[in-house]
Amino acid sequence: MTTTAHAAVLHDQDAPFTFEDVTLDDIRPSEMLVKVAATGLCHTDLAVQHGDIPAPFPYVLGHEGAGIVEQVGDAVTGYAVGDKVAVSFASCGHCAKCVSGQEAYCRNFMALNFAGAREDGSSTITAADGSAVHGSFFGQSSFASHLIVEARNAVKLPEDADVEIAGPLGCGVQTGAGTVLNSLDVPAGASIIVSGTGAVGLSAIMGAKVAGATTIIAVDILPERLAFAEKLGATHTVNSKEEDAVARIHEITGGIGADYAVDTTAVPAVVEMLAAATAFGAKIALVGVPKPGVTIPLGSISGAGKSYIGAIEGDAVPQTFIPEMLALHAAGRFPFDELITKYAFADIEQAIADTQSGKAVKAVLVMP
Repeated sequence: MTTTAHAAVLHDQDAPFTFEDVTLDDIRPSEMLVKVAATGLCHTDLAVQHGDIPAPFPYVLGHEGAGIVEQVGDAVTGYAVGDKVAVSFASCGHCAKCVSGQEAYCRNFMALNFAGAREDGSSTITAADGSAVHGSFFGQSSFASHLIVEARNAVKLPEDADVEIAGPLGCGVQTGAGTVLNSLDVPAGASIIVSGTGAVGLSAIMGAKVAGATTIIAVDILPERLAFAEKLGATHTVNSKEEDAVARIHEITGGIGADYAVDTTAVPAVVEMLAAATAFGAKIALVGVPKPGVTIPLGSISGAGKSYIGAIEGDAVPQTFIPEMLALHAAGRFPFDELITKYAFADIEQAIADTQSGKAVKAVLVMP
């Protein structure tokens, strides 16, 4: 059964989103149709809009969707019409990485999440005039009233879950917290720097608090964001615009430098700062989306015995990690809801403007 969806379509690089009615394909046996309740707005969506990540157009973006299951494919088990779900990144389930529990490093990750089509190359979305529209962004394309998702990439939520705030758990929040808890495996008592206090950075700070890190240093240039970071668990804040961040961090850590660091900015000067502000043998995770051609000095790695990792989706298995984050939230230990500002879906351009200005930490678009 085909479904008409109301979607925000991006027709070209740097173009605004336009609202259009599109047609969704029939679901396959392994897929589900989800009526979207709300979807997070992520910097990765904006990176595609502005050409930092190559993409085919026209495209329906959005990859932090959550909603209610409306149709279930014949081969799907464990889900029923009416279930609440969050939707996370796409993985194939059959490559060597997927079968070993490393879905975030799926051999087919780039094609499944960015190519604009299913794994077999077929499209899930058609324009009203019958022309092609690229979909399946992160296996979902949630900037729409409905989405099609492989059941294996959805996460069943508890019946009492607030489906309007669950979407960001599928990407931004998962990436920040997971980078600390999974990728770096930060131990209790450790020291960690988090540069950039957007949704991913603040989620990393909350993750560091959950891990038991005792020195959690937030670095940014916005005083209001640093104050928010402190509220969420940062033990120290550094305004790198107003003070020498390296000197201040060495002062905080007794001259040693921090054991771990997470960079969410992808700004080379900030990454170099982390190299200078971390301890000999430190581990530094890079999760920001860089501009094309960005490089960092090799001497900051080889000359200090430091490990740099590119962490994808916080090394999370969403089907286990999202329920863990929800359980921590219910226990009052992971207040990710405080990051969220809700906007009507029709106000997507305002949500983008507020995200770029820093007014909103994590914008969530709520469907009518």
